[in-house]
Amino acid sequence: MRWKRTLQLLDVHAEGEIGKVAIGGVPKIPGDTIAEQLHWMNNDPKGQELRRMLVLEPRGAPIGSVNLLLPAKNPKADAGFIILQPDQAHASSGSNSICVTTALLESGIVEMQEPETVVMLDTAAGLVRATATCRDGRCERVKLTMVPSFVHELDVGIDTAQWGRITFDLSYGGIFYALVDVGQVGLTIEKGNARALVEAGMILKEQINRTIPVVHPEIPAISGVAYVMFRDVDPDGAVRTCTTMWPGRVDRSPCGTGNSANLATLYARGKVKVGDILKSRSIIGSEFEVGLDSVTEVAGRTAVIPTISGRGFTFGLHQVALDPFDPFPEGFALTDVWGPSAGSIG
Repeated sequence: MRWKRTLQLLDVHAEGEIGKVAIGGVPKIPGDTIAEQLHWMNNDPKGQELRRMLVLEPRGAPIGSVNLLLPAKNPKADAGFIILQPDQAHASSGSNSICVTTALLESGIVEMQEPETVVMLDTAAGLVRATATCRDGRCERVKLTMVPSFVHELDVGIDTAQWGRITFDLSYGGIFYALVDVGQVGLTIEKGNARALVEAGMILKEQINRTIPVVHPEIPAISGVAYVMFRDVDPDGAVRTCTTMWPGRVDRSPCGTGNSANLATLYARGKVKVGDILKSRSIIGSEFEVGLDSVTEVAGRTAVIPTISGRGFTFGLHQVALDPFDPFPEGFALTDVWGPSAGSIG
């Protein structure tokens, strides 16, 4: 076999959300920081080609992400990573941070210490501290201390053809979110509504990004609303979430960065205080614990330091290869599997 490129992927999921980790064969990514490497991945044709090869068919699938494991740029960190998804490379993710931490420890890349190992992750959004509970050679649970999260604007309104006036919060939790109370689109967050929720999320995301530009005040590589997250409250008080992802799926986990962004809105409204721990539940019923660790500032804005706690599980190891004669080196997506928005993928 004369493969042009090979990468070794460790299969991991965090509370149901797949976050494969490329632990071998990752090419050198230009940039002096992870944020610069993220910018290169999203703007250089070679970076886009690598992402598409890994996440689109025939080598990829609609569900989950691929995490590129990289040497840390920050001397305080053990490893860096960038999250690859069909639309672009992303700066931060709670579920993927749990997957990466689990992969680093259970593969032996970072030595596991029992009963607890601290792993520092270098991301484009900043350092994430992962505290892993370990026993009998297994990473049982990971608690993330996330990057500062802040509100961009509360109670923003847009007029839609489908649902009339929709109000939402624009908030940052490592990436930018539009947080929408799900009842406004006439739906509830449950498995049977996954397709309808995705379609609503894609409509709202496109309209919001077309009309309301957002850029991180200190990290210009992070801009635009990455996801629309629908939210609700379960009878037991847990925050029910559904993050919708381009071109056509929902997050299986409760979503770490989305809950970080939502926590900032709860603090801004006086609904949580330092030390509080909330439960967040996903569309499939899996759970994260969401805590408010402390309060800080970002470019003069009040910001919160969230914690996200959940479980990661390894379930396979495989190698992805690119045949130099493969007619689909950058992959493809079809609307039958990926959803209506996949029609815009070349």
